[in-house]
Amino acid sequence: RRVAGLTFPTPLGLAAGLDKGAELLPLWKALGFGHVEIGTVTPRPQPGNPRPRVFRLPAEELLLNRMGFNSEGAATVAGRLRERPAGLVVGGNLGKNKETPESAALADYAEAYRWIAPQVDYIALNVSSPNTPGLRNLQAPAALEPLLAGMLACRKELGLEAQPLFLKLAPDLADEDLDGIVEVAAASGISGLIATNTTLDRGIVTPVHRDQVEAWGAGGLSGRPLAGKARAVRLRILGRLRGRLPLIACGGICGPDDTKAALSDGAALVQVYSALIFQGPGLVRRIN
Repeated sequence: RRVAGLTFPTPLGLAAGLDKGAELLPLWKALGFGHVEIGTVTPRPQPGNPRPRVFRLPAEELLLNRMGFNSEGAATVAGRLRERPAGLVVGGNLGKNKETPESAALADYAEAYRWIAPQVDYIALNVSSPNTPGLRNLQAPAALEPLLAGMLACRKELGLEAQPLFLKLAPDLADEDLDGIVEVAAASGISGLIATNTTLDRGIVTPVHRDQVEAWGAGGLSGRPLAGKARAVRLRILGRLRGRLPLIACGGICGPDDTKAALSDGAALVQVYSALIFQGPGLVRRIN
């Protein structure tokens, strides 16, 4: 696949959140992934939320996580990225530190960008995790427009205009809000969108397991139950984009059929995470 100026050996990639510190890139290549999105990386180290913060429901292939951007910090991750395996497209997923107010978010993203961008093939801005207070507010057009403009200016400052810049969106936006965000993104000059992140919607869990998931507490849900909701969001985005930007499908991709459906819908690439946890590394070969 040729997407946003990059050549991907397979449409299948590993979504952000699993290899937060770029520690296992040779492994992901050996398993057959065409690209890996490392992170989310914050500019300064932070521990993330208190444990326990990850929960599994194998019966539904569902994960709940409230990791909270646990990160070694951009400088450490950038140092590790200098030793990368050839033939694997690597993206860097960036976020702000928890204590950074929304008004100063651009400075955080730019700081992380200056460290990570020179070491990767593309950058993804994470404004859609539900586990950092206030982060999703950055998706509102009034906040998103200056953030994207500032990041594109940072990219130009570093002489990286040819490097793709993606934006990762949440599945919990109202239709009219999603439409506005798509228009801001398409007009901004960024390279594409990733949809979706995890959901706060407990309604995707079957009633028999809902009390159990509610008892786990706060966090974003991912895995097979997210498939329908995530696909509906992607279809709406694709309908609004009308081919102006590529879309990377993420959320609820659990096998070859989901992958084929996402690509047939118009997605340029797909990413998996939760399905890999429940089905193991053979999933990559089956999809490829």
